[in-house]
Amino acid sequence: MIMNEDNSNWKRMVFNGNKVWVAVDENKKPVVTNGKVLIKYQIDQDYEYRVFEKSLKQLDSLESGNNRQKRNSGEKRKKKSETKAVFSSEPLPENAICIYTDGASSGNPGPSGIGVLLRFDRHEKTISKFIGNATNNIAELEAIKAGLQELKRTDLPVRIFTDSGYAFGLLSKGWKAKKNIDLVQSIKELMTKFSDIKFIKVKGHAGFEDNERADLLATSAIKNSNKLNDTAK
Repeated sequence: MIMNEDNSNWKRMVFNGNKVWVAVDENKKPVVTNGKVLIKYQIDQDYEYRVFEKSLKQLDSLESGNNRQKRNSGEKRKKKSETKAVFSSEPLPENAICIYTDGASSGNPGPSGIGVLLRFDRHEKTISKFIGNATNNIAELEAIKAGLQELKRTDLPVRIFTDSGYAFGLLSKGWKAKKNIDLVQSIKELMTKFSDIKFIKVKGHAGFEDNERADLLATSAIKNSNKLNDTAK
């Protein structure tokens, strides 16, 4: 289904604790196809998701919850840290640098991009880069490598979030690389520079905002490259 980028076709709702835009009909009711509805995290983004209608909540449910949490700035930061640690078996260190990574490949192998969101306290930086033709596994690894290369401090705890079981296994579970050996080794060498570094495996497209942003950065890198190629022709 193709929707116009007109706000009248979209409604603000809540999915997994995050504000999203939901495709709606003329009566402002979610458009349901095979039990699922179309959502976006940003109204102008190219990448869309389909989720079950029952997983959506009205916007006032989030706003009322936020009002209870905003008693002071210290409590707000604490709640944010707890949300980020939802996929981890242990809470994040107070001063952790969080790296959210994703890789995308159109064709596998095919045109590929990487997306990285780095966050420390209230500071953040994003990377969206086209890496040429590659496999999805290579893109996932390249995203992790790019994130680590951005870090200047090695004394702070580092937590890397990835939805790639392949990357997680190679870099955290001791799997032996049969392909992409040089790339894996270069990442392991970068990891030795840090005093406290851990990987956190997350479920892809599960509504975790920071990982969804990394996914969008990766897919956007491919789409932007395609647009540049079309312009050059």
